[in-house]
Amino acid sequence: MSEIQKPERPASRLARAGTWAENALLSGLLLAMIALACWQIFARNMLGTTLVLGDELLRLMVLWLTLAGALAASRADRHIAISLLDRMLEGRALDAARAVTQAFTAIICGLLAWYSFNFVMTSREFEDTLLGGVPAWPLQAPLPIGFALMAWRHALHAVNRALGR
Repeated sequence: MSEIQKPERPASRLARAGTWAENALLSGLLLAMIALACWQIFARNMLGTTLVLGDELLRLMVLWLTLAGALAASRADRHIAISLLDRMLEGRALDAARAVTQAFTAIICGLLAWYSFNFVMTSREFEDTLLGGVPAWPLQAPLPIGFALMAWRHALHAVNRALGR
């Protein structure tokens, strides 16, 4: 007889949808970057021309891909870390040290979100443009959004570590 499955909670469905969206964004951006870079190389070498905005668009895509990758790393708590304390501490002391580290990371990401938001708003105020006349601020908006999401995730990791989870 099969076991009755409990209904999935909305929070876990939302988390799974967010994970899927992040992975799709990462994959899509990477594929688009590869395609654009290959086209630029092919067009430059074989046709003697390139897309006028191709290099600028590639730079923006690198920024977006970096942020999406950092978000995925913060989601899985797999970001770059120096694990000196992991070698010296164990048990509750290690959990406490990791909680402090996560909290510090959340604060830094929060500050980066705040300052990048100010940067984007200043860019909007001065009507900066990219890609031949497109307003720059919507293209720069992933900066504060990405850092705010990373701050939130690291804060959650800090709380979980402090509670011993």
